Amino acid sequence: MTLITTRPEPGAARPYSFPRVRRISAHGGTVIAAHLPGQILASAVLLLDAGAAHETDGREGTATVLAKSLEEGTRKRDSAAYALALEGLGAELSPSVDWDAFRVGVSAPGPLLADAVRLAAEATRTPRLDPADVTRVRDDEVTALRMDWAQPGPRADAALRADLFGADGRYSRPLHGDPASVAAVTVEDVLAFHESWLLRPGVLLVAGDLDALDLAALAEAAFAGTSGTVLEPGGPLGVVLPPARRTILVDRPGSVQSTLRLGHRAPERATPAYVPMTLAATVLGGAFTSRLNHLIREVKGYTYGIRGSYAMSRRSGRFEVAAGVQTAVTAPAIRDTLGEIARTQAEGVTEAELAVARSWRAGQLSVEMQTPGAIAGALASLVVHGLPDDYYETLRREYLEATVEQVSAAAAEHLSVEKLTLVVEGDGAVIRSELAEFGDLVDAEV
Repeated sequence: MTLITTRPEPGAARPYSFPRVRRISAHGGTVIAAHLPGQILASAVLLLDAGAAHETDGREGTATVLAKSLEEGTRKRDSAAYALALEGLGAELSPSVDWDAFRVGVSAPGPLLADAVRLAAEATRTPRLDPADVTRVRDDEVTALRMDWAQPGPRADAALRADLFGADGRYSRPLHGDPASVAAVTVEDVLAFHESWLLRPGVLLVAGDLDALDLAALAEAAFAGTSGTVLEPGGPLGVVLPPARRTILVDRPGSVQSTLRLGHRAPERATPAYVPMTLAATVLGGAFTSRLNHLIREVKGYTYGIRGSYAMSRRSGRFEVAAGVQTAVTAPAIRDTLGEIARTQAEGVTEAELAVARSWRAGQLSVEMQTPGAIAGALASLVVHGLPDDYYETLRREYLEATVEQVSAAAAEHLSVEKLTLVVEGDGAVIRSELAEFGDLVDAEV
C-alpha cells in the first residue's frame, strides 16, 4: 500500500466548445438545433411565448395549472393511452413555465424523436383539458402551495417581490401564484390561456446527432396545424431603486429562526454587464467559499448557509441575499450581511477571490453542458434573451478573462446597500424593536 501525503494538483483544463448550431425555418416555425455527434439520446423543447407574465391579475398560476394538465390526455387519447404512447417510444414529457416562456420538453432515442415531438405537440396543441381533470390538478396545486406557504420563506419571497416590482403588475406577484390566486383559477381561465398562447408555432429546440435527425420532419411534427405570429416581447422594466433602505416584517409568531430576504432591482439577463455582475455576486455570496458564507456561517455560526445572487429574466432582474438565522441573532446577522455587501460595493474584489470565482463559473458552465437536455435549455436562453449563437463560447472565455477592475466596477455600479429592501420573516414580538436601525419598518401585507 502506498500512502500519498500531498494532494494531487489539478490537471490542465480541457478545451470546451459549445455544439455547432443550425437553424431552419419550416412549416411556419423555426427549428434551432445543436449537433451532438454520436449521441444516442436526443432532446427537443417546444418553446412558446406563453410565460407567466401573460397571466391575468388575480389568476396567477393559470399557466402552471395548464402545464400540469397537459399529461392528462389529449383530444385523441385519454391519459392512459397517452402515457402508453410515450412509454412505447422510451420518451419523457416535461412541461414547465417561467416568466418568459412555456416549455414542453421531450427526450427520446434519436430515431424516435420525431414521433416523440409529435406526441409533445399533440399534448400542447390539443390537450383534453377535461374540466374534472383541470379542477383536480388545480386543487392539487393549491394544496401543495398551502403546505409550502406554511413553511418559512415563500411569504418573505412574496413580500420582497411585491416591494421591488409593485408598479409592474404581474412581476410583483409570485411566479407560480399563491394559494389564493391559484384557488381562483377556473377551467375557463385555463382554456382561455391555452387558446390565446399555445396555438402559435413557437420555436423547436433540438439537441442530438443532427446527422441522424431530419430537422424538416421535426418542424412538421412540431408546427403542423398552427397559426399566428411570433410576438415581440416588451422592453426592459428598468432598474428602479427606492430613495432609501427599508425593512418589511413578516410576522411569524413563535418562530425560532428569522428568514432573511434582502434585495433590490437589477438589469435584465441580456445586460452587457452579466459576466462581471455574476462574478462579483459569486465572490460575495454565490459559492460556499463566498464572503457572506465565510462570515455568517463559518465565523459567526449564525446560519447553515447564506446565498447572494442575481436572478434575471427577459425584462427584469434582481439582486437577492437569502438566509435563515437563529432568532436571537437576527439583528447581528443583518448588520454583518449589510457590512459585507457594503465592502464589496465600495472595495470590489481581490485577485485571489476572483481567480476562484472565474474557475468555478467557467468549470460549472462546462459541467452543466453535458446532456442533450442541458444543451436544449441553453438554446432556449439564446432565443428568450436574444443572444447570438456563439454566446456560450464567448461566455466561458469572458469568465476566464474578466479582470479585477471590471468585476469591481460592476459591484460598485450594480450593488446598492443603502437602497436594499430588507424582508425579515420571524417572531415580531421578539425582533421588531431590533429592526428599526436598518430602515423604515413596515408590516407585510402577505
